[in-house]
Amino acid sequence: QVQLVESGGGLVQAGGSLRLSCAASRSAFSIAAWRWYRQAPEKQREWVAGITNGGNTNYADSVKGRFTISRDNAKKMVYLQMNSLKPEDTAVYYCNLDGSVKFPWGQGTQVTVSS
Repeated sequence: QVQLVESGGGLVQAGGSLRLSCAASRSAFSIAAWRWYRQAPEKQREWVAGITNGGNTNYADSVKGRFTISRDNAKKMVYLQMNSLKPEDTAVYYCNLDGSVKFPWGQGTQVTVSS
């Protein structure tokens, strides 16, 4: 059973930064494309950033220029550097595979941005 463990969230003031981490217990980690997703209260989960196995990245318009996704295949980790945070970035953040097939969702990590 694959486990996804997200960490690094917290409470930060608007304009601040956080770095999220996602650990995946999967030997095939390096061949997969990964995404960060987030879910704000009473809203649907949305994708935030993605990274292919070759390191190509893409971002939702709402975070472009502020967030950076990266990966370390040797450590089976995916990261999300979040800068210039805004109150509307407040959500629980999750990592998972890109595409229609998903691993069981982890518990996520809460990011709260105060104004």
